[in-house]
Amino acid sequence: MANKIIKYRNDLKEKAQELRRNQTSVEKSLWQLIRKKRMGVEFHRQVPILDYIVDFYCHEIGLIVEVDGPSHEESFLEDSKRQERLEKEGLRLLRFKNEMIYENIEIVISQIELKIKELLD
Repeated sequence: MANKIIKYRNDLKEKAQELRRNQTSVEKSLWQLIRKKRMGVEFHRQVPILDYIVDFYCHEIGLIVEVDGPSHEESFLEDSKRQERLEKEGLRLLRFKNEMIYENIEIVISQIELKIKELLD
């Protein structure tokens, strides 16, 4: 799956740039721990893929990390359809609620590290 080019809608490019400029505090916290190959692979933030913008994406191993804030609490069906569509492209997703990142960032980082190891093996 490594470095597979996945198309995206051009109109999402500007929105992704805006989201990068206006990250939530939770996204900023996580970004500081996974950026610049700190986890052995390179993540990018607010990446357009297909019809979506994902929070963090590693091209090398096809891993998406999503941060689910309050807006996701009522969009379970939409989120699961989105995940299914992304997984059909061979991508893998990890989802973390804001609270999990705030309260247990060490566990979140551990889970990301485990998934990276699994996908690299």
